[in-house]
Amino acid sequence: MQYLLSVIDDGAGSATDTEQADTDAFNDRLRARGQWVFAGGLGSPDPATVVDNRGTEAVITDGPFLEAKEWLAGFWIIEAPDLDVALRLAAEGSKACHRKVEVRPFL
Repeated sequence: MQYLLSVIDDGAGSATDTEQADTDAFNDRLRARGQWVFAGGLGSPDPATVVDNRGTEAVITDGPFLEAKEWLAGFWIIEAPDLDVALRLAAEGSKACHRKVEVRPFL
């Protein structure tokens, strides 16, 4: 089963060199265990643009969809046999990147 591990940033600052090295090591462990599918980091939401084409015309709005103190800063998509394993990996990833991590299964 695949899970999305979302990294939540509170704007406390960019990843330190140690956090980046720890995250790289976590990524390497995921790859070695065959649990790595894909991962990526995201920039701050400040330059985001929202497109809403549910009406007759697309409406384009500058800025993030939500104004919040926390935002999605990156993610992992992992393979795990069950939620317990995904939660353990999220705890390991949270420790590595020093940020909160939300776990959600793909349907």
